[in-house]
This record gives sequence, C-alpha cells and structure tokens, in this order.
Amino acid sequence: MQAFVAFILLLMTGTLVPVNRDFRQTPGGIPVFVVSNGLHTDVVLPMREARTGQDWLQEFQQPSLTARFAHYPYVAFGWGNEGFYLGSMGGKFPGPKAVLGAVFPSKTLMHVDFYRSAPKAGHRVVPLLISAQQYQRLTSYVRNSFSPPDSLGQYQLRQPAGYSPEDFFFRARGRYHALRTCNDWTNQGLRKAGLRAALKAPFAASVLFQAQQVEPVEEK
Repeated sequence: MQAFVAFILLLMTGTLVPVNRDFRQTPGGIPVFVVSNGLHTDVVLPMREARTGQDWLQEFQQPSLTARFAHYPYVAFGWGNEGFYLGSMGGKFPGPKAVLGAVFPSKTLMHVDFYRSAPKAGHRVVPLLISAQQYQRLTSYVRNSFSPPDSLGQYQLRQPAGYSPEDFFFRARGRYHALRTCNDWTNQGLRKAGLRAALKAPFAASVLFQAQQVEPVEEK
C-alpha cells in the first residue's frame, strides 16, 4: 500500500520536479515547438534542417507524401495508443474498450501532422531554440520511435489518412500502457535531448509546465 501511495505521489508531483533545469535556449538556434491539444502533446520540428542535414520527407521515403508536402516547413510528431488514436477518427471519443485497452501494454502508432507554417506561441504552444547537438538527439529519439522501414526503405503507413488530409499514422515501436503514455513519450524526448522536462509527465499540462519555465532568449 505504501509503495502504491508513493507511486501516486510521484505521478502527481513529478510535474513540479524539473530535469535538465540548467537548459538554456540557443540564440539563433534551431526552432522546435512543444504543442498540446489539452490532452496530448506533440513535438513540431522543421521539415528540413540545413545545419544537421535532417530531411523528414526524405526519411519517410513516401513519394506521395513528398509530392504533397514538399513545401511545408514544419512537421509534428506524436506517439500513442493505436486503439485510442484510431478510435478518435471522425471527432469521436474512443469507446470503453479502447480506453481500457490503453491501461495495459498495447500497440502504438506515430502520428505525423504536416504544418503549413510555424505554430504560433500561446498557452498550448511553447517555442524553443535549441543547439544542433540537442536537435540531433531529439530527431534520433523521434526516428527510433517508428517501426523499422520496410524492404523498400519506407516508413510503414498504418492507413492512408488521419484526422485531416494533412496528417497520417505510421506504425511505431514500443508498447503503450498506464506508465508509458503519449505525454511521457514527449517528455522523455525532451529529456533525452537535454531540454528542460518533468521528472514524470502523465498529463499534457505536465509537459507544458516545464517547457514554459525555460527563460526566453535575450535579444541583442
């Protein structure tokens, strides 16, 4: 019982405990964004980044996506439970089976959403400027969250459409469960990249809270 209570306290208070508390933004650095819809968080990254050579469309190896989104400047990544993601199609809230299934180890998907422009800073959007090294660690984390490419070198699309014409689901690595959630995925990515993050982030607000504590870049 004591162990259970301690765990619940960790979940509830982990939001307030920062990791990488000394993180500072890099003036002139690479722009990334932590974005939330209130329940779920994504990281939004440049489609192409010249300093590191990262090109996400080239990485996907999906000709149809390259043709459609070649001029889009940003792309968002989120990781989550397959049943919950697909059960949300059409603006619906997932049924009891999908919700209960998310408590236990279950299949996952990567949600990829193409942005026509940079997200605007706001209550649920935190822009950050990071170094090339931090960006490389973050992109490595995102890349390794996808299932391995198929025999043609293509990332594996789960289905041809998502919630809109500009987002898609890809097969992902790892299992989703009550202790490894979509927001935990985002938080771990920030943490591994060396950015400020929460000790534990069960909720979207947990991720946003620590990102919002980062000091703004000083203007020269």
